[in-house]
Amino acid sequence: MSDITIGVIGAGIMGERMLRAALDPAQTSVRVGPVWDPSETARARIAAALPVQIAQSAEALIAASDCVYIASPPASHLAHAGAALAAGKAIFCEKPLATDLAAAGSFVAGAKGARAAVNFPMATSFSAERIAAWLAEGAIGTPQSLAIEVAFRLWPRPWQHGASSWLDGRAEGGFTREVVSHFLFLTRRLAGPLGLLGSTVSFPEDGRSERAITARLSAGAIEATLTGGVGTTEKDDHNLWTLTGDKGAIRLRDWAIAERLENGAWMPDGDAMPNERARPLVLQRQLTAVAAMTRGEHHPLATIAEAFDVQRVVEGILSP
Repeated sequence: MSDITIGVIGAGIMGERMLRAALDPAQTSVRVGPVWDPSETARARIAAALPVQIAQSAEALIAASDCVYIASPPASHLAHAGAALAAGKAIFCEKPLATDLAAAGSFVAGAKGARAAVNFPMATSFSAERIAAWLAEGAIGTPQSLAIEVAFRLWPRPWQHGASSWLDGRAEGGFTREVVSHFLFLTRRLAGPLGLLGSTVSFPEDGRSERAITARLSAGAIEATLTGGVGTTEKDDHNLWTLTGDKGAIRLRDWAIAERLENGAWMPDGDAMPNERARPLVLQRQLTAVAAMTRGEHHPLATIAEAFDVQRVVEGILSP
């Protein structure tokens, strides 16, 4: 078993997912440290569900951990991250870094050289790896355009309803922050730095998060279009990331299926698996990378600078 102890702040959906991945007997990259959540109900629930130790406070958890995974709502991210870095610990944070763009920028500027990364699973996903390999092989020639489409039956998605209080609020929630950001990260990593050329957003319900967006983006040398909406599909969650070049096209469908356009038909990669099967395996890859990051070694995780670049575009879309 690894000598890297990871503590988890936040016992909600993402915290539990990461804990289950870390507790998998086949996982040897990290060992599970303490867990803490400000909610007594959440602490009791996770203690009943999993064999974990509950810390008495966030400060106690930080002291007992080599790396702190921050899976609490976004408004609390910077306080926990700052405390962990000040204690000399590594951090692995959920996105976005903060609810305030200026505060996030100041944090990134002050944390240069720190052992810090953000949980964008496409940094280690099988499907993103296949897309990158196809690009390196010249499968589509010179990239010319990109289209990103996200659609939801409801927002929040049914499995997220327990977190609706912040996931459907304007300050911290919405599908642009929660879902679109992943595809913007993939775009930035494969195509280059992002720029926002124009956008529209619809907030039809007072106090609730967006229900539709459109945007035009630059990504390195190419332009991209982005569309997203709630109530636009019968699926809980449907998305397409399609990159077209002068010799062909490739795409990522529904998070995990890498496909190539061949003779007018989309053909999936032979090793592709649905997201339900891929997600726990990708989390294992994330944990391996977290251990490397904590040791100060090279790793593929999203840097806080990459995460801030994504957040800058996301907040621009939401405030056109």
